Amino acid sequence: MEIIGNGFLAHHLHAIAHKHPHAVALAAGVSRVGLSEEEPFAREARLVLDVARRCRRTGRTLVLFSTASAGLYGGPDCSGREDCPHPTSPYGHHKLAMEHLVRDTGCSRLILRLGHLVGRHQASHQLIPVMVRQVESGTARISRHTRRDLLDIRHFVGIVDSLLAAGVVNDTINLASGTAVPVDDIVTHIAAILGRRPNREYVQLGSDHQVSVRKLHSLLPRGMGEHHHEDYRTVLDRHVPHYASTVAAHGARPH
Repeated sequence: MEIIGNGFLAHHLHAIAHKHPHAVALAAGVSRVGLSEEEPFAREARLVLDVARRCRRTGRTLVLFSTASAGLYGGPDCSGREDCPHPTSPYGHHKLAMEHLVRDTGCSRLILRLGHLVGRHQASHQLIPVMVRQVESGTARISRHTRRDLLDIRHFVGIVDSLLAAGVVNDTINLASGTAVPVDDIVTHIAAILGRRPNREYVQLGSDHQVSVRKLHSLLPRGMGEHHHEDYRTVLDRHVPHYASTVAAHGARPH
């Protein structure tokens, strides 16, 4: 597998790169769900178009990482199924446009819409590193009635491996745990792990959403979907201490 990018996803995908020489994983681009500036979006569009055209010429499969965030599935009564996205933010609209761009090139493709992945080497602006910093700082900012789907990065890698090995192409698939957890509960468990009792500042920002994984489970080997449906507390138990040590090294400054 050729891996384009050097961040969180790229780092972990190297473990399976040798198994899929027919694939090109585009693990670079905009990852801040709150971003609205046009230039980063335009820069990613140029990269996506260039890689998709190259894959079409060479006959390789482009693995595009899109989003299953509230920016794509946050509309009222949205089911979170792949066939009914309802973008609610510039980020969500942009990621959906990148999916259409890839399809229009006619290249072989596998489009994966990702939930909130959790693991080492995450960018500091992503959900769990942010929550750990806030808990350590003494005040956690929580959007009311908001839930998020957490998936361990190692399960993400295993699922990508299985889908490519099975020859799944020209499809769009949600890659998530399928369980939407209240952000308040996530903060509660992080605080318990760290032995902290942070103040909670509740805001009305954000939107609730859930992600359907019915299609994903239908494509995985029998039992594999259930194996990767790990309780969010177990995922946090595994990774929060790492981020807490990072905060301790650099100070618990809110970002």
